[in-house]
Amino acid sequence: MSLTEQACVPCQGGVEPMSRKQAEAMLAEIPEWQLDDSARMIYRRYRLRNFVEAVDFVNRVTEVAEAEDHHPDILLGYGYAEVRVQTHKIGGLHENDFILAAKVDALYQG
Repeated sequence: MSLTEQACVPCQGGVEPMSRKQAEAMLAEIPEWQLDDSARMIYRRYRLRNFVEAVDFVNRVTEVAEAEDHHPDILLGYGYAEVRVQTHKIGGLHENDFILAAKVDALYQG
């Protein structure tokens, strides 16, 4: 089952975050995303035509994030939106982060 067909499961903490090796393997499914130096967050900068298009994209990301109950950090500016995803409750990465990232990618391409 692809990441976009899965749903985020609530994380109450108490689980170990993914290792760098696990995160790097998961990145193969979302190749435009990058792993930060600490291997605790993934991120991608989306290029858009202007500020209004960037805001529209962020609004659509918001809808997906709310539906998945998994909320990214987003940087917004003229012609771009950068989405940063991690599971705060565990201080690192969880499969949910990759599911949300794939769904955000689908918005961008759709």
